[in-house]
Amino acid sequence: MGCPNQQSKVVAVSGDTKDCSCRPPRSSSAFMVNSEIGAVLAVMRRNVRWGFHYTTDEDQIDHPLIKSFKEIRKQVFSWQHRWHTINPVVYLQPFLDVIQSDETSAPITGVALSSIYKFLTFEVIDLDTVDVADALHLIVDAVTSCRFEVTDPASEEVVLMKILQVLLACMKSKASVNLSNQHVCNIVNTCFQIVHQASSKGELLQRTARHTMHELIRCIFMHLPDVCNNNQAFTHGGRSHLGDEVSVPENDHSSASKLQDNGYTGSKIELGSPLNLSTNIPEVKMDHETIGEADQSKSHLVAEPYGVPCMVEIFNFLCSLLNAVEHVGVGPRSNSLTYDEDVPLFAFGLINSAIELSGPSFGHHPEMLALVQNDLFHSLMQFGLSPSPLILSTVRSIVLNLYHLMRVKLKLQLEAFFSCVLMKIAVNKHGASYQQQEVAMETLVDLCRQPGFIHEMYANYDCDISCSNLFEDLANLLSKSAFPVNSPLSAIHVLALEGLIAMISGMAETMGDNDQIPVLEPDASNLEQHESFWNVKCESYDNPDCWAPYIHKMKHIKKKLMIGADHFNRDPKKGFQFLQGSCLLPETLDPMSVACFLRYTSGLDKNLVGEYLGGHDQFSVDVLQEYAKTFDFQEMNLDTALRVFLETFRLPGEAQKIQRVVEAFAERYFEQSPNMFADKDAALLLSYSLILLNTDQHNAQVKKKMTEDDFIRNNRGINGGNDLPREYLSELYHSICENEIRMTPEQGPTVAALSVVLDLVDQEAVLQTCIDGFLNVAKIAGCYHLDDVLDGLLVSLSKFTTLLLPMSIEESILAFGYDSKAQKSTLAVFTIANMYGDYIRSGWRNILDCVLSLHKLGLLPARLGRDVADDLESNSEDSVRSSLVSPIKPALAPAWKSFGLMGRFSEFLYYDTEKPAPQPSEEQVEAQKRATETVKECHIDSVFTESKFLQSESLLHLSRALILASHEDENGAVFCLELLITVTLNNRDRIMLLWQNVYEYIANIVQSAVMPSTLVEKAVFGLIRICRRLLPYKEELTDDLLKSLQLILKLDARVADAYCEHITREIMHLVKANAGQIKSHLGWRTITSLLSITACHPEASEPGFETLEFIMLDGAHLLPANFVLCVNAARQFAESRVGDIARSTKSLDLMAGSSVCLVKWSREAVGEEPETAAQLYQDIGEMWVRLVQNLRKVCIDSREEIRNRAVLILQQCLTGLEGIHLQDEAWVQCFDSVIFPLLNDLLEIVKEKPAKEYQNMEGTLILSLKLLSKSFLHSLPRVSPSASFSKIWVGVLSCMEHYTKVKFRGKRSEKIHELVPELLKNTLFVMKSTGVLSPNCSNGLWEQTWSHVKDLAPSVQSEVFPDDEPQTVVAGAVPEVNLVVP
Repeated sequence: MGCPNQQSKVVAVSGDTKDCSCRPPRSSSAFMVNSEIGAVLAVMRRNVRWGFHYTTDEDQIDHPLIKSFKEIRKQVFSWQHRWHTINPVVYLQPFLDVIQSDETSAPITGVALSSIYKFLTFEVIDLDTVDVADALHLIVDAVTSCRFEVTDPASEEVVLMKILQVLLACMKSKASVNLSNQHVCNIVNTCFQIVHQASSKGELLQRTARHTMHELIRCIFMHLPDVCNNNQAFTHGGRSHLGDEVSVPENDHSSASKLQDNGYTGSKIELGSPLNLSTNIPEVKMDHETIGEADQSKSHLVAEPYGVPCMVEIFNFLCSLLNAVEHVGVGPRSNSLTYDEDVPLFAFGLINSAIELSGPSFGHHPEMLALVQNDLFHSLMQFGLSPSPLILSTVRSIVLNLYHLMRVKLKLQLEAFFSCVLMKIAVNKHGASYQQQEVAMETLVDLCRQPGFIHEMYANYDCDISCSNLFEDLANLLSKSAFPVNSPLSAIHVLALEGLIAMISGMAETMGDNDQIPVLEPDASNLEQHESFWNVKCESYDNPDCWAPYIHKMKHIKKKLMIGADHFNRDPKKGFQFLQGSCLLPETLDPMSVACFLRYTSGLDKNLVGEYLGGHDQFSVDVLQEYAKTFDFQEMNLDTALRVFLETFRLPGEAQKIQRVVEAFAERYFEQSPNMFADKDAALLLSYSLILLNTDQHNAQVKKKMTEDDFIRNNRGINGGNDLPREYLSELYHSICENEIRMTPEQGPTVAALSVVLDLVDQEAVLQTCIDGFLNVAKIAGCYHLDDVLDGLLVSLSKFTTLLLPMSIEESILAFGYDSKAQKSTLAVFTIANMYGDYIRSGWRNILDCVLSLHKLGLLPARLGRDVADDLESNSEDSVRSSLVSPIKPALAPAWKSFGLMGRFSEFLYYDTEKPAPQPSEEQVEAQKRATETVKECHIDSVFTESKFLQSESLLHLSRALILASHEDENGAVFCLELLITVTLNNRDRIMLLWQNVYEYIANIVQSAVMPSTLVEKAVFGLIRICRRLLPYKEELTDDLLKSLQLILKLDARVADAYCEHITREIMHLVKANAGQIKSHLGWRTITSLLSITACHPEASEPGFETLEFIMLDGAHLLPANFVLCVNAARQFAESRVGDIARSTKSLDLMAGSSVCLVKWSREAVGEEPETAAQLYQDIGEMWVRLVQNLRKVCIDSREEIRNRAVLILQQCLTGLEGIHLQDEAWVQCFDSVIFPLLNDLLEIVKEKPAKEYQNMEGTLILSLKLLSKSFLHSLPRVSPSASFSKIWVGVLSCMEHYTKVKFRGKRSEKIHELVPELLKNTLFVMKSTGVLSPNCSNGLWEQTWSHVKDLAPSVQSEVFPDDEPQTVVAGAVPEVNLVVP
């Protein structure tokens, strides 16, 4: 209320106000604390609970929480000048008490949390504060054990968000370096609990919680590069066990609950204890009282400032989340976090953040590196095959970061991921979707774009004998993927091309611009003397002169080893010989060299390696000992060592071989772990016991499983008479039970044992047990997609069918019909084929061998191999199309038709030699009956009719096996060909997978045939059958299918003649059923070519002409694409002398009727664009010219009726087509190539051919003269403006002149002599009336005309031009003259 213009001023007594920065001065901290105390008290006083309390003497007292705030208020201002000496716990404690009190409501707790957040962000507590570590620990302990009363969901979410803020502020504070490992783990643990609890709350809390979790991970792992590895060494016992179970319970929303009941159901991360997500959250306690050096070290690590120990625990926790997806329940209110896709995405996002910030530092800490190499890559391999493109994209980002930051430490892991995930998805090996393929291809292309990636791939993998050829595989993949096969160009094709270009560019860039290309010495890689390839080392990787020749040499060695491995897999002796010749093994083999070859060479058949190592000769025993010495079993448990050892080969099936192998292992293990056992016998006995336990626990045939007590009891006293520790045996027992030692992917001991027993057994019960064992092995192999196991099973079983033994038909049927083992084995073979065909590869050959044997024995059903659509075929076609019949019967007659007397006589002789077959005995009848019943139970037909359900790779192997099996005898080849055609027709939706192999096989049969045979017949009609059946469904393959029919045109003349009629009838059925699907010129050319060659065939011409008539009659199926082809074919039928005159006449009528289509197409072109119409008119003109040219050829036929009709039809086509639009050039071409040549040819025939051969040619000449005159007059408006008109007119006059001179039997023809002047006069009248011919013609036409006319008809000039004067005529007007020639 003072003076209006006077501004009040405050006198600053203290000097602390000079700092104007964002950070408040020290003296301001007291005011800030006082302000926050007031804020908390204000909220508390709004609730009557926090009012005054009365004692018995009615004295007023404050609640303890309020009282503590007031006590601080009394002192806070006295601290402002010595604030840095005040323990922050003093003024923080009241706030922390409120946060931990279960009496406070959510608003009060929220204000207290806001106060703590303010103290942290405004640096009231900083790095220089006294006892700052204790203060931070108290804050974290209080916030992570926060308790409050739930009043409403909104206020609860506010408190949770403020908890997240405070915890993140603790980590972002400069003083956070004083936080202990345990407290950092508690912070992450609490935040993750909120992330999980937020799944049932609002979207804002969910996003905030996840964001906070990401920020926490960034803050923590940003610190890793600054951590000193020496000071932060982490003991082996200090980290939690990998792969511990993670479980997330349901939420509890009760009021007045503790922290976990308000949304914190989740995990606690503890050093040295398993990761556990449980409903009841235990307090973090480390056992400090346990005596022991490791425990003291652990206690020390918990308390010291955070570093590698907590980061190991947190990263381990994040990896464990990826293994917890299947344990996460989906509740009624759970959101996306609990879904299988969101959990890994969240975990991978956190992991990626950690790797991006501190990836290079991971390699400096063994525990961190081990987590990446084992746990993380296990999850990346698993989720890399996820059907979700989003997960694959996230995995892609992590792998790219790992490659960029840690590739030196992750060589084997990256190799496994590239080859087993990225490349297989990119080529659709796992049935990947298009999106997955695209993401995988993008990853590969991004890798190719990395500088040096190509060179690193080649040097580290392709030139390493223990690695796969990743560079070569990647180049092949990109090359194949960049090439679109029978499909339009897609994004994947473009991506692959970019990757290929990136690879090429990467290689080209290293060459530089100079012309000097570094070339290694020519003999640098040639091994002139033996050198142990497993010991070859590079002297210096820093010197290119050292490592470049080294890489070149290793690549050479690897190529030779791969060839040697291939030889070894076929014949071990030849493999060793090749390697000796390549100087990779010494001239005289020694055990160590052979052992190292078997140990370090990839691609070897593990069955053969096991058999060789188990050999009984001394050299094999020595090799086995050396082989065992190549392993390092130090610090390995016995079960782990056994797994490592047995992964490198397959245990042989013979008991003595197994004993030798296990003895060698036990001796090596005892040598390296002498303190574990009393002697090597103890290691041997326990190894045997583990193998038996593995079989017991993981074999479905064993009903009563061995218990832990049984296992321990069985191993009593094996350690030199003493017992092994129970804990040690218990650990081994659980390891084997939980993780099987896989020893039987191929012809392992189980299959070998079953085979041996099956070979020796005669008892029915044991026999059935063996067969059931085979089927159960097949079931397991099918479940795990072990195709090599199934192939091995089929090899073993097929030996017991007796179908492959060389016996006569009668002996084979008797043996099979009365042999229960053979019947059960056969049934097992086809049960495996029907149930697990998807995973059979080379085993199809064994199956087909059995099928062929049954076919030879006549035991197969008559309808074997028929596809479903065969039932719809008419009976009339069954005689043409071959079907599989059960018995092999001798043919009653040759397969081809015999023409001529000798052929018929030979047939009669053949019939005469037939002898009645002997009657079978009762024993044979019974054997036949039993065998037939067994075969019926096998359902062999469904193996082929249901092939449409086989996976693509198995189907391809089946088709190849059918082709290979057909190389036996002709009967077998015919049978296999029928099956191949059936399989092809049953897989019409995947025809491109089979078509190339099927077509090449049929083409080989057709082109190599020189005489008719059943096989050729099956091949030809099978090909037509495939075309008939596929044309309606595969429009994009129409041209390829029809083009394949050109093989018929390549048949040997004798073969073609034998089957011509049947082929033509099949083509007729094909055309009638699919004429609408044939659109292209190529397709119609094949069809018309096949029809044309039948025109002169006695039996085939009838169906051939019927087919042509179906196409051409009324223009039903005439198209611009087939017009000329059909006209050519019709002309050949018209000229053919096979058949009667009527067929030739019909052929001419078809040619005449085809002109209607030209008129129709010409009219349709009127509405088109000018350019399009012009092109159509040109095409129509060309087709018209080809039509009249073909008619001209028939006009010189020797048969009078055909010849004259052809002339009349030609005249009709030249003058009677109304509406057709012909260009002027077409008429000029018509005169030059049709009309004039026709008249000349007819004249030559009259002069040179005998009259008996060409009768009544006079009539034909008269018709041709009329054709000449009418054609000239009809085309006059078109040709008169042409520069060639004079030539045409003179040609017309010359033809008339020549025809007047023709003589028949020495005399001139009076009819022609009378006809020519009349035709000439009519022509001159028209030319006069149109102004084409007049005395004033400047082109000499007048003079040329009369010089020719005066010899033909001297009086015509005076009749047409009586006064010899030009007359005025209207151009284009035609006077009424007699244009109708008598």
